[in-house]
Amino acid sequence: MSSRKSVVSIFLIATCAMAITVSAETRTKVQKTSFGKTDGHEVFLYTLKNTHGMEVSITNYGATVVAIKVADKKGKIEDVALGYDNVDGYVSDKSYFGVTAGRYANRIAKATFSLDGKTYHIPANDGENALHGGKVGFNKRIWEEKDVPGKNAVQMTYTSPDGEEGFPGNLKVSVTFTLTDNNELRFDYLATTDKDTVLNLTNHSYFNLEGQGKGEILPTKLTIHASRMTPVDSTLIPTGELKPVKGTPFDFTTEHTIGERINQPDEQLKLGRGYDHNFVIDRTKPGLVETAEAYDSKSGRVLEVLTDQPGVQFYTGNFLDGTSHGKGGNNYPHRTGFCLETQHFPDSPNHPKFPTTELKPGQKFMSTTVYRFSAK
Repeated sequence: MSSRKSVVSIFLIATCAMAITVSAETRTKVQKTSFGKTDGHEVFLYTLKNTHGMEVSITNYGATVVAIKVADKKGKIEDVALGYDNVDGYVSDKSYFGVTAGRYANRIAKATFSLDGKTYHIPANDGENALHGGKVGFNKRIWEEKDVPGKNAVQMTYTSPDGEEGFPGNLKVSVTFTLTDNNELRFDYLATTDKDTVLNLTNHSYFNLEGQGKGEILPTKLTIHASRMTPVDSTLIPTGELKPVKGTPFDFTTEHTIGERINQPDEQLKLGRGYDHNFVIDRTKPGLVETAEAYDSKSGRVLEVLTDQPGVQFYTGNFLDGTSHGKGGNNYPHRTGFCLETQHFPDSPNHPKFPTTELKPGQKFMSTTVYRFSAK
């Protein structure tokens, strides 16, 4: 062998060794532990950590965010996401803490929609409506975990068979959860189908920026970059109108505390028992845009939400009643967590003027949402 070939061979061997080392180092950032068993299947918890001490834990039961641990303005780390200590809590959960909601997140009126001239029926689980995919949505499925080489991330995949919960098409879904060193939790969604279907995916994390179990979220200051919202009827189904928020308690285009106007005698607030409404995101460009910012002045923690979706559901935990026995023995009473669920609009399959949620064979649904944390 010539000296030149020897040098090349040594270089290639060294490069491969470095690549293997880097891959192993990256993978060790994801810690996998048992999270319990359900129906004879072991469920796991995957914990991501970054260089600033932020931690995010995700379980493959429901592709669910279990914990988000971030520092306050004094450097004290607290878990700001509501949830449970083991899988048993999520099996019995009715609040959708941290889950990936689907096949159709949010509500479908009368649990019925038409597509290609055919009517489909979803199991009603919210009065006469379907909520978050029916009686057994994606939040109650065990997802498959896959490595994401070279990234501080974990990917969850699930194949929803044709006819599951009444939806057409074999749907392949993946959600990649990535934790960056900018204290960003990033969600990358991907889905394909073999039949025309409808799809709406979101993460349903509940936040309390002071810390989970630390009381009401009413003092939290909030900005939502949306000059319109979709008003609802008595069953919380959109009427089809895109209503300006100016002059109403729904105007968060400038900062207000969550509790400042939540009890005003506004018809929409009465119907939702507080805020439980879709906001139409103002955008001047496609792709990721700043959608909302929440700030807890006591801890100094800030949550910024960026998304490429057209809407965000702002929900103030109006149906929490203290019966959810959460992490560390905490209960979660009324309005102790808020959600900012990036999404397409509720009941879009029954509103042709709303942005379409149809997905066809050969198409790829791709979407990204980012939760960025800081303190000030």
